[in-house]
Amino acid sequence: MNPRRTDDVDGTVNNNLAHLKHYVDTSYDSHRWKALPLRPTDIVVATPVKSGTTWLQMICALLVFQGSEFPAPLGVLSPWLDQTVDPVSDVVNRLEAQQHRRIIKSHTPLDGIPTRPGMTIVAGSRHPLDAALSFYHQIRNVDFQAVALRLGLPATFDPTPVEDEHEWLADWINDETRPASNQSLLGLLRQNRLAWDRRNDPGIVLVHYADLAADLEGQMRRIAGRLNINVPETRWPDLVEAASFQRMADRADDLLPTGQFKSSRAFFRGGRSGDGARLLSAAETDRYYARAAGELNNELLGWLHRP
Repeated sequence: MNPRRTDDVDGTVNNNLAHLKHYVDTSYDSHRWKALPLRPTDIVVATPVKSGTTWLQMICALLVFQGSEFPAPLGVLSPWLDQTVDPVSDVVNRLEAQQHRRIIKSHTPLDGIPTRPGMTIVAGSRHPLDAALSFYHQIRNVDFQAVALRLGLPATFDPTPVEDEHEWLADWINDETRPASNQSLLGLLRQNRLAWDRRNDPGIVLVHYADLAADLEGQMRRIAGRLNINVPETRWPDLVEAASFQRMADRADDLLPTGQFKSSRAFFRGGRSGDGARLLSAAETDRYYARAAGELNNELLGWLHRP
C-alpha cells in the first residue's frame, strides 16, 4: 500500500454505501463520499484520469451560472471530493455552504459513488491511450514537493516518470500490478466499462472526449438538456466560446487548484486524438488491444477507440 494521509472519512452521513466498492490510493479515497450529504440537484463529473474532467466541469459550471463568471475559481467551486490533499471536513463544509447547484469532481468508478434520486452523474470517456499519454505529461507537471507537504508524505515522495513518453506508455500497457488503480490500464478500462453499462440510466450522461472536440456546442446542448437547464439562445455563442480549449487555457490560473502544478497553462497542453497510438510499435499496439478486448465488448471497443 502506498503511504497516504489518514483522513476523517469514518463519520458516515450517506447510509447507502454498504454495496459500494472502496477505491484508495496515495492521494485518493472514495470513502470520503460518505461524509457528504447528497442533494437531488447535485451534478457529479466522474471520469477516468485525463478523460475530459476539467472540460466537463467547465461546461457544467457555464450551464449552471449561464456565463463565464463564477463565484469562485473552478477548482474551489467544483472540488475533487475523493482527493485527500485537503481534509474531507473542509471540502464538505465548502460544498454544504453552496446555495447554487453543486458540481462535484470525482475519479471514482461508478460502483463507488453513492446516488440519490434526482442527482446526475456526467461520466466522461476518452481513448485510453490518449488519456494515458496526457496523464504522463500531467505527472511531469505536478509539483510533488508541494503535494507531499500537504499530504504529510516524506519530502522524497516524487513519482515523476524518468522514462520518455514511449517507454512509459509501453510499460503502462503491460503493467498488471495495480488492477484496481484508477491510474492503471485495467482500472481505466473497467471504469469506462462501468459507465458504458449504465449509459441508459436516467441519472447518467455518458460523454466522449472525441465528441466534445468534434461538436462542442452540440454536446453542450445535449448535456444542458439532460441536466434540465434552459439556456437562452442568445447566450449559447458566449458559453461555447468560453468552453473552448483555447479560452480555457487562457484562464488556466482561474480553473486549476493553485500550488499543485508547476505550470497551470501546461495542464492544457492540447494533446491530439491518436497521439498515444502513434507512439507504439505494431507489437505494442497488438498487446494493448488484446488487453482491452479482454475487458470490453466489441461495441464498447468501437465506441471508446474512435478518433
